[in-house]
Amino acid sequence: MPSANLPAIAAADYIAGLAKGLAVLESFDTERQRLNATMAAERAGITRAAARRHLLTLAHLGYLETDGSHYWLAPKVLGLSGAYLASARLPRIVQPVLHRLAAQTGLPYSCVVREGREVVIVARSAVPDPGERLMAHGLHLGTRLPAHATSTGRVLLAALAPAQLDEWLQTYDLPRLTAHTVTDIAALKAVLDEVRKLDYCLAQEEHELAIQALAVPLRDMQGNTVAALNVVTSSRRITAASLEKDILPLLQEGARTLRPLI
Repeated sequence: MPSANLPAIAAADYIAGLAKGLAVLESFDTERQRLNATMAAERAGITRAAARRHLLTLAHLGYLETDGSHYWLAPKVLGLSGAYLASARLPRIVQPVLHRLAAQTGLPYSCVVREGREVVIVARSAVPDPGERLMAHGLHLGTRLPAHATSTGRVLLAALAPAQLDEWLQTYDLPRLTAHTVTDIAALKAVLDEVRKLDYCLAQEEHELAIQALAVPLRDMQGNTVAALNVVTSSRRITAASLEKDILPLLQEGARTLRPLI
């Protein structure tokens, strides 16, 4: 379902085939790296016959590889993300600040935007630490994470107008990822009220056990929240209290530094 934030389009201008093809391409992720036609159809919300045609076409164009039964992303897909990173303004602006924060604290920092039910990392910086594993599949540019269970997602959801938030909650479900994940709409609204009041979010073990994250909004000069800055670390490495006492002021200062540039 299209996001409420996307511009409206006349029915005559809407290319359904292109939309379906992109939905098939977006069906591949860290949880489902190889798909057959049946699996792609289910994830893209189209018929198996349509999914098969789109998979064959994407493979023919070089965006997918196949063994004749299953399909997986080909390196050519990186050209799409590479073009975004090379041309998009936001990642270039925030990257120096993320580098500085990572060098200053030895922790990993990201800039994240919301896309539908998920948030997407568009810039990232981290000091390599071989002994530290964050998230089951790692964190890297383009990583998509569920908005309702992440610090950045909650910061971005808290910035929505009440009607927009209600529409988002009606559009997407709230899957339980750990025993700590908030999956009740009323409870999540209460959490977002607190995020709005504090102007930051600390999420603990809601997306993955032993992982905690702290996020602040990144606003432009008009006061619009355009992204979120966050730090992700394990509860073994640093306590939640230390994150709020020592790291939060650094994140907030980083956001203030970037505001005139957005």
